[in-house]
Amino acid sequence: MELVGLVLLLLILPILVYLTSRVRAGKVGELRSIPGIEGLPELVGRSAETGQPLHVSVGVAGIGGSLTADTWAGLTLLSQLADEAAACNTPLIVTVADATVLPIAQDIVRRAFVRNGNPEGYDPTRVQFIAPNAMAYASGVAGILQREPLTANVMVGQFGEEYLLMGETGARVGVRQIVGTADPITLPFVYASANETLTGEEIYAGGAYTARRPVQVGSLLAEDWLRWLVVAAILVVTALKVLL
Repeated sequence: MELVGLVLLLLILPILVYLTSRVRAGKVGELRSIPGIEGLPELVGRSAETGQPLHVSVGVAGIGGSLTADTWAGLTLLSQLADEAAACNTPLIVTVADATVLPIAQDIVRRAFVRNGNPEGYDPTRVQFIAPNAMAYASGVAGILQREPLTANVMVGQFGEEYLLMGETGARVGVRQIVGTADPITLPFVYASANETLTGEEIYAGGAYTARRPVQVGSLLAEDWLRWLVVAAILVVTALKVLL
């Protein structure tokens, strides 16, 4: 497995460098459409018009464990939403379920307001640590969804069976929900309750779609290229086994 990983890394590095250089030169086409991510700026704008807050959850996992990538996916989208919210002084409610995520989420939101020349608009109490237990966290978020007149509920990260409590509550009160997770067991519940769903690897692509940094877009395109190469290799091996 380690040898296979090394071979894949050596294969993808030159592709990544090539595609990143083409992105910087403006010679790469548009990324495929992901409605859930593309609709986020509209939600911030609607919050600015109505004065109603936008709830953002980055999942129930923390930083430093096996699910760190899922949490970072949520934090990446939070960074973009915080920038857009700070630019138009839109209220955000951010909730976390792990103490390791709280200072990072607070710093992301604070820096967004500072970057946009509105440091006094940052309210640290809007980034809330609900509970370290997943079900207790879900109960706290469900309470927020019921009490607050929210514009939307954006949840991207690791979610398990506790999602059903939050998703069902959001659907019942009629709040627009954009939810993304890589957990295949949770995805059916997300499909049933969310307006827009980010499935599997789509949550990790958020940074490429929002920040549009060349290296992120190049990395996403390189993964697509590698996927097609793997598919081609499987077809070639299968054909050879059939013919020989």
